[in-house]
Amino acid sequence: MILLGQPLHKVPEYFSRKGATAPRKQRLNSSVASLRAAREILSELMLLFAPIDVLNDLLLKTGLSADQINFFVWPLIQIGLVVTLVALWVAYATYLERKISAFMQARLGPMRVGPWGLLQPIADGLKLLTKEDFIPENADRWIFFFAPYIAVASAFIVFSVIPFGPDWAVIADVNIGLLLVLAVSSVGVLALILAGWSSNSKYALLGGLRSSAQMVSYEVAMGLSLIGALMFARTLSMSGIVAAQASDSIWFIVYQPAGFLLFLISGIAENNRAPFDLPEAESELVAGFHTEYSGMRWSLFFMAEYAAMVVVAAVATTVYLGGWYFPFVNRLASVNYNLYVIVSLLVFLVKTSIILYIYFWLRWTLPRFRYDQLMDIGWKWLIPSALINIVLSGFAIFLIQALNGWRGITTIETLDRGLNMTATGKGIMIGIGILGVFITAALLARINWRSRDFNLKIQRRNIKLVNVPKGKPAVQVES
Repeated sequence: MILLGQPLHKVPEYFSRKGATAPRKQRLNSSVASLRAAREILSELMLLFAPIDVLNDLLLKTGLSADQINFFVWPLIQIGLVVTLVALWVAYATYLERKISAFMQARLGPMRVGPWGLLQPIADGLKLLTKEDFIPENADRWIFFFAPYIAVASAFIVFSVIPFGPDWAVIADVNIGLLLVLAVSSVGVLALILAGWSSNSKYALLGGLRSSAQMVSYEVAMGLSLIGALMFARTLSMSGIVAAQASDSIWFIVYQPAGFLLFLISGIAENNRAPFDLPEAESELVAGFHTEYSGMRWSLFFMAEYAAMVVVAAVATTVYLGGWYFPFVNRLASVNYNLYVIVSLLVFLVKTSIILYIYFWLRWTLPRFRYDQLMDIGWKWLIPSALINIVLSGFAIFLIQALNGWRGITTIETLDRGLNMTATGKGIMIGIGILGVFITAALLARINWRSRDFNLKIQRRNIKLVNVPKGKPAVQVES
């Protein structure tokens, strides 16, 4: 243990004082030389994680000013990277979903195109590009044409305020980022309504109407579920929410388990994913709102759906899972800042991928809800749950503030970046958060006790069948 604390140049002296033999000294010197060489190689490798500095130098040599690079060139580079990465994800999300579903059903999934089927998304894309693209007769041509582009644009615009990492890993850090996410993402639902209405098809129209009703039901619950976390972050900035969790050294999912569950369920319903895929409902509506679409425009709806899934997963990661923050990762900032940004980006992608796996898992596990059940879950369960969560969160924060300084108890550490609490305050808040889940479940169970689908067993017991005498028909037939 003493040896580990010695500098490299003092290690041979340490062993010479201990009476080490010549062969041992030789081996030791060679080991020290190897360590020095490894350190030099590591330092050179660190330079590879400085792309920002290299690119800035190259851009400055072109004659552009620093302001032009910072406010024009770099945003274009960031937008290009985000669009490329999301497009690649959409392409290979189909592959991953087919592989995961195959694993759950004891199949192999796509295996023909490329090794292990890795080139299957490319083959699918080429197929869609070459398919015939037609517009139905008597359809509203312009609305039919632009609806898929509106869906894709609304999904991709949201990524401009998502903090994938610190510093240069954020395109635009605005102080109302979360509000912008909710506002722009809701525009995608309007694209589905326009697509269903303009197709001149009853199936598409029913899918669009279902989508609008679903949006009204679940958009409210989604917005209300975020308020509890915002009480702790004390800001609407997406980067500010991550900074609040990093400053408090804890993720908001620990304080808000009910809020996280509500947001995730609402997000799945907002994306029209199973078990809430009523706007598509292949067994009822053929393909729902995009029944009449084909070729490239159909693939745009497909891209918008998977991009919206990434948006919900990214927002859930940012608000509840600490975003790019992970314990001890920030220590890399003192070693190499660009390496710290890249590792933080990888942390964010891993968290987002876990939530996306939940999407795939639910699709191939749960059956589709009935339409009336879908509405009941939104209005009778999710919205009241979100309101109860807000009340409990407000009570918890009031209690923390009231206990701070009472009889020597310290619950609040600082308010610089959100509500940062001491170990005592965190323990109280975690306890209230877990207790809030059970309180919410108990209250809603009592409120919805007499609902049609909640107490089916009791209803079955109360059914009284008419006793028909044996040997006689239930309905007398006149001769």
